[in-house]
Amino acid sequence: MAKSVFAHHIVGNTANYRASDWETDINLAKAVGIDAFALNIAAQTDYNDTQLANAYGAAEKLAFKLFFSFDYAAQGAWDPSAVIALLRSYEGSPAQFKVNGASFVSTFEGTENSDDWRTIRAAVPIFFLPSWTSAGPDGFHDTKLDVVDGAFSWDAWPRGAANRTSDADMAWKAAIITWNDYGESHYIGPIIDSGIPAGAQKYVNNMPHDHWRDTLSHYIAAYKTGQAPAVDKDKVQMWYRLSPAEAGSSGGTVGNAPWEPPIAADAVVQDKVFFTALVQGPSTVSVQIGDSAADSFQVSSPGLFHASTPFLGRTGEVKVTVSRNGTPVVPTVTGAAIVASPADGSTNYNAWVGGSE
Repeated sequence: MAKSVFAHHIVGNTANYRASDWETDINLAKAVGIDAFALNIAAQTDYNDTQLANAYGAAEKLAFKLFFSFDYAAQGAWDPSAVIALLRSYEGSPAQFKVNGASFVSTFEGTENSDDWRTIRAAVPIFFLPSWTSAGPDGFHDTKLDVVDGAFSWDAWPRGAANRTSDADMAWKAAIITWNDYGESHYIGPIIDSGIPAGAQKYVNNMPHDHWRDTLSHYIAAYKTGQAPAVDKDKVQMWYRLSPAEAGSSGGTVGNAPWEPPIAADAVVQDKVFFTALVQGPSTVSVQIGDSAADSFQVSSPGLFHASTPFLGRTGEVKVTVSRNGTPVVPTVTGAAIVASPADGSTNYNAWVGGSE
């Protein structure tokens, strides 16, 4: 079976989507090598039918794939009969992602309803990879293997003030989470104003993440082929918050999940400008904050290079340049200004993302 790459698309944020909005998202996803959207759908959303029809219509038109990810956490458990009805409605669509002729299906949580899937898969052919991350790999292995064909993880965040490793990904299947979950600040798709949940505008507006897609095609090609592809164009992407974390009020934001020990958000985040350069050969990356002297980083070989530089009290626009043998190969990218303190007094923990593409 060929390797595929998915991104989760939150249908709950698409109430005002038109078919053309789905086409835009699909074209952007295809451009970086994403093969399918996992359509995250909650049980009580009254526009599911309209938007699923729009999504599948656009995907059929553009030769893209989709599959359902039934969300059991947002609005409660799904009734098995409703799941069966939806699967039957779209199993004949050329846009339906399938494995060995069976519709590929996932979930967000729903461990308490795992037995329902015996009924579901008896009624309709499916290839089932749920996200029952709360059970953990060991719990999943011990109690769920007779129901599923594999497993998907939503375990993407660090626990406390420690860097995240890839260990958890090695224990699960992984996917890009997410395309448009603006309310949780983890979106790589364009910001669609009508899709921003009420109350989230204050930390999503003017905080684009599009440039996080700039290096995706490189990562995806490496994943699919097993080796890093040649770099055909130099590029750089950078991301950072727009003020020091402790310069404003946390507004009740914490750095832990509800079931984890309390930890302040300011203890988890880092006041740094992060960047990734994708270069064709040995290069120098310079990062300048405001009028301060630029910090330089030497890249010794072609490929990806990731690093960061701390704020250290510096404010102003962020400028990043990639040069080779003293000549710029990526024109200076100018990013949003870092300020000493947020204008409204509240720290925005979301990232501003920019890049050369």
